[in-house]
Amino acid sequence: MTGLGAVFRPQLAPERLRAVARVADEVGLEELWLWEDCFREGGISAAAAALAWTERVRVGVGLLPVPLRNVAITAMEAATLHRMFPGRAILGVGHGVQDWMGQVGARAESPLTLLREHLLALRALLGGERVTTEGRYVRLDDVALDWPPGQGVEVFAGATGPRSLRLAGEAADGTVLTASTPPDGVRRARRLIDEGRATAARADGHRVVVYLLAATGPDAGERLRAELVAEGDASVPDLGVAGDAAAVAKAVERLAEAGADTVVLQPTGDEPDPEGFVRFAAEEVRPLVA
Repeated sequence: MTGLGAVFRPQLAPERLRAVARVADEVGLEELWLWEDCFREGGISAAAAALAWTERVRVGVGLLPVPLRNVAITAMEAATLHRMFPGRAILGVGHGVQDWMGQVGARAESPLTLLREHLLALRALLGGERVTTEGRYVRLDDVALDWPPGQGVEVFAGATGPRSLRLAGEAADGTVLTASTPPDGVRRARRLIDEGRATAARADGHRVVVYLLAATGPDAGERLRAELVAEGDASVPDLGVAGDAAAVAKAVERLAEAGADTVVLQPTGDEPDPEGFVRFAAEEVRPLVA
């Protein structure tokens, strides 16, 4: 069955998260995803709060920009969440928006190298290994977590270009694709991810999560078009969906047929009813998605 989730966008004030998370838990939404967009809301702090306020919904962070974090800190925070809320935290990392990284003095000369080194060290630390490495960006000397997760956990990578998608297949356990990815883009991403997996001789599973920009309600079409224009995606075919639950479910199924394992509904930035959007996803769209 295709997984289904929704995004709490950081355009909303942090204090809105509690109500949205509790609704997600009450209505049976499978996954609630958060973003760490500069300079809005912290991903780990928001995830910890959402997990503490709820009992069953899984909470994803997509993505944590690796230039902002020493990998040991990422591992410590990830392990803490996984131990306190077993099976409910989903963490993804990425190389970050380079303009934002430049604003804080963290721009890497080779973002792909940094992401590779971070992924390899992070997965090793979360796997309970003691790590010593001297990379271009990641340097660890005899580092191990005192409290690694009690079970194996997945580390996701955000990826868009061919090299980063191959890297995700090689060094991550799953991939997060942006809402700028139409069905054909998901198929292309799957091929590139599989190339990376073949390079690393990996035979384990690899989950692909795709955001789907979605709008519902009387002005859904106008809000969707405005956001696509603002993001520079207005000319991309088969991108986003506006309409009722049946229309959204069909868009979800098109992404699933293209290779998505989980589709996360992304409301427009001006969504007037975030709690209602979560209810719509869980109560109206979910029953229509196989």
